[in-house]
Amino acid sequence: MKNILKVLSIILFLLQLSCVQQKKRENIIVASAGKIESLDPAQANTLRTLQILSALGDTLYKLNNEGNLYPSLAINMPKVSKNGLLIDIPLRENITFHDGSIFDAKAMKFSLDRFMKIGTLKYLLNDKIEAIEVIDEFLLRIKLKKPSSSIQTLLTSVNLTPVSPDSYSAYKDKFNNKSFIGTGPYFLESFSSSQQIIKPFKNYWGSKPLNKGIDFVNFTNSSTLFGAIKTNQVDVLIANSIADMHRLSLNNMANKDQLNSGEGAPTSIGYITFKSNNLPLSNEKLRKALSYTIDRDLITQRVSFGTREPLYSIAPPQFYKKNFSPWPSYEPKIARTLLKEEGYCENKILNIPLTFRSTVPADKNLALIWQEQIKRDLSDCLQITLNGVESTTVYDQLSKGSFEAVILDWTGDFPDPIAYLAPLLSCTQINNNTCIKGEAVFSGSFWGNKKVQEKLEKSEVLEGESRLNTFIKIEQLAEEGSSYLPIWLIKPKAWSLKDISKPEFSGDGLVILKNLKRD
Repeated sequence: MKNILKVLSIILFLLQLSCVQQKKRENIIVASAGKIESLDPAQANTLRTLQILSALGDTLYKLNNEGNLYPSLAINMPKVSKNGLLIDIPLRENITFHDGSIFDAKAMKFSLDRFMKIGTLKYLLNDKIEAIEVIDEFLLRIKLKKPSSSIQTLLTSVNLTPVSPDSYSAYKDKFNNKSFIGTGPYFLESFSSSQQIIKPFKNYWGSKPLNKGIDFVNFTNSSTLFGAIKTNQVDVLIANSIADMHRLSLNNMANKDQLNSGEGAPTSIGYITFKSNNLPLSNEKLRKALSYTIDRDLITQRVSFGTREPLYSIAPPQFYKKNFSPWPSYEPKIARTLLKEEGYCENKILNIPLTFRSTVPADKNLALIWQEQIKRDLSDCLQITLNGVESTTVYDQLSKGSFEAVILDWTGDFPDPIAYLAPLLSCTQINNNTCIKGEAVFSGSFWGNKKVQEKLEKSEVLEGESRLNTFIKIEQLAEEGSSYLPIWLIKPKAWSLKDISKPEFSGDGLVILKNLKRD
């Protein structure tokens, strides 16, 4: 019976691919990993969902590849009052939603208010915004609780994509999962969790798509994705959740001119969190010793075959617009000295249980290689014991202090250093460098530092170089605390067949679907 079911599954899969292939002559088939359960921007929290929403909707502002803000649905840059509490945003006129209704300040207010009420990430706005006001038909005002320099970059978030008040009148207080009505270059023709078909919106206000439509198909695993583009069943493959071995093979195919490839600036970081509120890792010197024990170059080569980059900061370095590496490199001799100072290495071994997400292959490989390094270089001082735990359990148990050390990753909710630093380091109640209340609790480190918190708050009233320098100071303080150990950066990447144009990425790490075209 099991064999029959397997055969039927294979036949069904081939039939699905055959159906997709028939449409290939017109629509471009774009493949990604995982299902899409909701197209509501207020609920979106995965890269694959944000990817398709970026084609169906627009945001007030966007970021170019240099990280600079430019208007999209807004017609000019925000105008900020002298006290920093009022932000006026002039909007473009003559823009319509996919249902034919008019985009204006009332529609934008409706969408922002709705997000602040039901949004999965509503805290991003609720902590900052006092009220949204309509000043004129095409002039929106945001009243802040206190000055915030990060609000402008936050307005580029796909989660703040406006939706039509007419079509969402019944969804003010709940999610609209299976449809989407926005202002973007495409409209949604059909939706299922495994396939979404989008077509060019003929009344789109901006530059029109270069293709006749996109079939966005979602596969369950990396092997299926890899096989689909290798056999020309799909036109474009987006690399979220694809295994490093397959990524390497695709890169090799691109190097042999068998595929086109494009990549964006890195937006995802991998790191290890150390629990700092209990012994032994409440000892800062021991955490510091651990920061010298990991050979990132070896790990990125052995785990990702060089497709990831070693990381020595919490926020991706491109946000600082210069090379910035506050965390130390691999120095086992320094680690040994620090461990000896705390009484280890002489008939006493520090044992650290390291948790990895069992559903993330790269985590396990990272853990195994680090464990090998420790055995090779510091076996008389330090021992790493491994524990694989399913991802959802890890996330559920983090704030409960269940893990001494745990491998995690993070992608900022918007492209700015604060979107990486605050979720890991912010703490509103601190007692002797232990975070009692704040994001550092939910991150599992429980590390609090009053200077870090002061600088995070201060950054919200700073601009330009002064703001970036404050973030650099925060990173340096975080390195001294050593409650996190950055490991690697992951660049967004996509590959296309040779008769499809090279994939291009926006400043927020998403493929610009409307620029894809068939030769």
